[in-house]
Amino acid sequence: MALSGWICVVTGASRGIGRGIALQLSEAGATVYITGRQEKTLKQTAAEVTERGGRCLPVVCDSSKEDEIKELFERVQREQNGKLDLLVNNAYAGVQTIFDNMNKKFWEVDPNVWDTINNTGLRGHYFCSVYAARMMVAQGKGLIVFISSMGGLRYLFNVSYGVGKAACDRMAADMAIELKKKGVVSVSLWPGAVQTELINQYISHDEASPAFDPKFKKIFNKSETTEFSGQCIVELAKDKSLMSMTGQVLMTCDLARRYGLKDVDGRSVVDYTSLKFVISQVPYVSWLSVFTPSFIRVPRSLLRLGN
Repeated sequence: MALSGWICVVTGASRGIGRGIALQLSEAGATVYITGRQEKTLKQTAAEVTERGGRCLPVVCDSSKEDEIKELFERVQREQNGKLDLLVNNAYAGVQTIFDNMNKKFWEVDPNVWDTINNTGLRGHYFCSVYAARMMVAQGKGLIVFISSMGGLRYLFNVSYGVGKAACDRMAADMAIELKKKGVVSVSLWPGAVQTELINQYISHDEASPAFDPKFKKIFNKSETTEFSGQCIVELAKDKSLMSMTGQVLMTCDLARRYGLKDVDGRSVVDYTSLKFVISQVPYVSWLSVFTPSFIRVPRSLLRLGN
């Protein structure tokens, strides 16, 4: 119960990575406010938290609507006497849109795809961080985590996705500069490929289906569970040297190595910074990965090589 007494907010926690994070935080003893647009799925997550002995408060909140975000944090302020220890900016509304437009170029799709992908997953993160930071600065401590991805470094899915994730990384870094002297930490977290409900549904398509992409299926065959990011965040929250990491982009595979973590199902997670993995993603030389030791790691900038 390392986080006993902690007050946390996890946005977009009715399913997927957000749900997994809420489960892990509550198992560690935290009181977790979870948000989402659908009351039914939020209550399902809350029930699972309760079954594991945790405390969870579901709040219907659309992260694309400023008034609902404001009401959320006013409720936390009121119910917790101004205390807020952790905000996880995870809400995202663009997954289905990404799947629906897979392999299409940006000029071939409705430009409003930008808003679908980035209003909740970027603008909403900013507004949540503003209201959370006001509480954290007042108490002199806190942690803000942005759930981002490797799409902030290299091309992944589409233009809108990559720009939005790069912006999340930059937001975490710039906020860290302004928050550091106030005792508040801001970081961006890159999970690897994750077995979310929607991902599993996508890759379960029949091979004859136009939606089936064998490369995509291969990537997610060894992917992380939805709870692994939560394990990483719990360890970060406990880390006495956390302030030294503020402003950084942290990868779940790096944190697995730092804290000696395995996934909740006992598997080791894929190390995306290993030379073996990087070579396996480069056309024409991928065969060399068979002969490459897995312990050799590369600078993060080289992860672009797979494009």
